[in-house]
Amino acid sequence: MKAGQRPMPTQLKLLRGNPGKQRLPSHEPQPEQAIDVPDPPSFVTGFAADEWWTVATELHRLGLLTKVDCAPLAAYCYAYGQWRMAAEALARMAANDPLMNGQIIKTKYGDAAVNPLVNIARKHAGDMVRFAAEFGLTPAARTRINTGNSGDNSQSKFAGLIAG
Repeated sequence: MKAGQRPMPTQLKLLRGNPGKQRLPSHEPQPEQAIDVPDPPSFVTGFAADEWWTVATELHRLGLLTKVDCAPLAAYCYAYGQWRMAAEALARMAANDPLMNGQIIKTKYGDAAVNPLVNIARKHAGDMVRFAAEFGLTPAARTRINTGNSGDNSQSKFAGLIAG
C-alpha cells in the first residue's frame, strides 16, 4: 500500500470544484451509473434500509453512486443500523437506570462493568463515520463540495476567471 494521502474520487473532486486545480485523471475507470436508485441488498433491513434510501437517493442525485458502490454503501448502512439498535437499547436501559444511565452493569459476580452495548455502539459509530467519509458524507466533506447551486445566478464579467 502506498504511503501518503488517499486519493479522492474524481467525481467528488469535480463536485468540490477541484480545489487543488490538479490535472484530473483521464483513464480512470468509469463504473456504470444506475438509471434509478438501486434497491438495497437483502441483508440491509430495518434502520439500515431506511438509511439506504435516504443516503442512496442523495448520492445518486449527485452522481456519486454507481453499481459498484453498492457494497460499500451497504456496509455503511449496516453499521448505521447496528449503531442505531445499540444506541436505542442503551437509551431504554438509561430510562430504567437513572443513576448510571445504563453505562455500567452488574456482572454475574456482582461487580460493576462497562455495558457491552457502549462498546458495540462506539465500534459501529466509528465504522459508520469511516464509511461515510468514503462517500463525502461527513460535515467536513460537505463543506468542500460545490454542486454549483449557489443561489446567486448573477454573473459578473470576472466570474469565469475566478471559477478557473
